[in-house]
Amino acid sequence: MIASDLRSAIDRLGDMIAEASVVVPFTGAGISTESGIPDFRSPGGLWSRNQPIPFDAFVARQDARDEAWRRRFAMESVFKTARPGRGHRALANLYRAGKIPAVLTQNIDNLHQASGFAEHDVVELHGNTTYARCIGCGKRYEIDWVKWCWDRTGHAPHCTACDEPVKTATISFGQAMPEAEMHRAAELAKQCDLMLAIGSSLVVWPAAGLPITAKNSGAKLVIINNESTDQDELADLVIRYDIGEVLGPFVGN
Repeated sequence: MIASDLRSAIDRLGDMIAEASVVVPFTGAGISTESGIPDFRSPGGLWSRNQPIPFDAFVARQDARDEAWRRRFAMESVFKTARPGRGHRALANLYRAGKIPAVLTQNIDNLHQASGFAEHDVVELHGNTTYARCIGCGKRYEIDWVKWCWDRTGHAPHCTACDEPVKTATISFGQAMPEAEMHRAAELAKQCDLMLAIGSSLVVWPAAGLPITAKNSGAKLVIINNESTDQDELADLVIRYDIGEVLGPFVGN
């Protein structure tokens, strides 16, 4: 069912949340645009200006690594100043109330943690861009350290422990999905009785299969997204209004 107006959408969503015992949100870029972080796929999004750099290119070529880090440094002020929006805060409120055990997210911006979710209850399917890791041994590096190396040499750095390239702790095209996170996400999708797919185009697989897993396991599905998705016909409720407006009433005090 597609909500016909904002008020009835909020009321119906509130009823569904109240009736559910376990609510699992699945979030995409749309929940963070209110926080000033641009999405990737829409017209004017990041990928309309720069094609993503595949993982194999990052591994193989210094120039690809340099370009990847140049782009990341260009976004540093955006990520550093971003604050959780109404959507993040509403989910955090439901989390504190015991309705939400964890949030599944395609986002890499750390805003769910900043909104009040414990770090271990944010299941990051595509990683996190607020820090970096060596792609060899996994050693963690802070962005400021990478920038310090960049300023000294003009190139993306290598690990001080094993000399492999250092990359943002995100999942690039062609890179293996994180097994533990995907397993936990699938289990949560199977256990919930309501899944909220929020701000995701639901076209990036395998993560986009999680709402289908929830639905096939007996959960109700709500899709909140400005544009239609391929999974709208599966949903019990489709809300095509601004995410902040829809979830704002659930922020609490």
